[in-house]
Amino acid sequence: MQTAIRTKSLDNGMTLIAEEMPWLQSVSFSFSLLNGCCYDPDAREGMASFVSEMVQRGCGDFDSRAYIEQLDSLGVDYSSSVTVYHTHFNGSLPAARLSDTMQVYSDLLRRPRLPANQVEDARLVCMQEVRAIEDDLAQRVMLKLRERQYGNPLGRAIHGNEASISAINYDEIVAHYESMYQPYGAILGVAGNFEWERLCQEFESLFADWQPNPRSVIASTERTVGTCHIHHESQQTHIGLAFPSVTYSSPDYFLARGAVGVLSDGMSSRLFSEIREKRGLCYSVYASLHSLKDQGSVFSYVGTGVERAQQSLDVLYEQLTKLTDGITEPELDRLRIQIRSSLVMQQESSRSRVASISGDYFHLGYARSLNDINQKIQNLSVEDINEYLQKHPPQDFNLVTLGPTPLELPYALHAATTG
Repeated sequence: MQTAIRTKSLDNGMTLIAEEMPWLQSVSFSFSLLNGCCYDPDAREGMASFVSEMVQRGCGDFDSRAYIEQLDSLGVDYSSSVTVYHTHFNGSLPAARLSDTMQVYSDLLRRPRLPANQVEDARLVCMQEVRAIEDDLAQRVMLKLRERQYGNPLGRAIHGNEASISAINYDEIVAHYESMYQPYGAILGVAGNFEWERLCQEFESLFADWQPNPRSVIASTERTVGTCHIHHESQQTHIGLAFPSVTYSSPDYFLARGAVGVLSDGMSSRLFSEIREKRGLCYSVYASLHSLKDQGSVFSYVGTGVERAQQSLDVLYEQLTKLTDGITEPELDRLRIQIRSSLVMQQESSRSRVASISGDYFHLGYARSLNDINQKIQNLSVEDINEYLQKHPPQDFNLVTLGPTPLELPYALHAATTG
């Protein structure tokens, strides 16, 4: 079903992008502010997450409790998150309540109370996030891999660390809010059942007079290539392996996505069938294509027992490098079916579509429709993907392992050990 995607930009640099899904009775939204972890001050990693927690503790006429009660009374299923570039405030709700909900979020973004007497409560929430990651060994490996792959600050941990969260004080929270919560580069995504003209009027009324504070360009340090072992006494070994790839805005993106899909999409994928099913080497294995604004990478993971760790890594490396031999027509056909099924489900989900169009606008300056994406997938050919793989073979690997014993790739890399 063809849908309309519309945009409206304000003079202050804020953009509304919306996709009409009139067959739904609901609507989803996403406010995305340029306040991701890459903007956190040095030695204050996790600041964006801390401020996100604080602004949701009351705004406008609502104290902390009344704010939650108001969203509940409007039927909003809400959430928030911090990513590399953005702080996101998301929600889904009955279509008739969108106007009232936008007013609440206007207060949250522009008039938060930032109650000083709740700083320690917010700190505890942030600290629990940090400690939860420390306890998740697979996530620890992948976070370390991202840090090495993208450098600082683009590869830093979103939630910071215990030292940085402990050091943040109230004055720094207020200063960060006043500097970073502003309209320049902000995106309001909306998808579902709404009236476009009314939405534009409310968007302009709520945000047109918000004063901008342009962001500086973020420069990341160079990536680290090689191996890193995190010693941990365990019966399991966690393996993360990454190599550079194309960005989402690249004309070759869907060729790379097709290749990674053959590797890891579904139980018929190469990694699942070769490493888990045929050899029984691991309990978890996957690969994914990830993109920042100006950098892209393929990240892969294997979770396995200590005695099978080196063999699991050897087979993972073998399957990644074997991509240059090419994919087959049956593999591409299976991938098309899986992606088509995913697109059908997206068509029924306003939450999924609002995330897609907002992300598209940030990376591309426009949003792709589901029909556009489907056409790109259908136009993929084995010949084009194989030609891409010949020109862009997996190389310059980053390896991070966590377990009792360091591992080695099948070719020479210098090993470094971290605690």
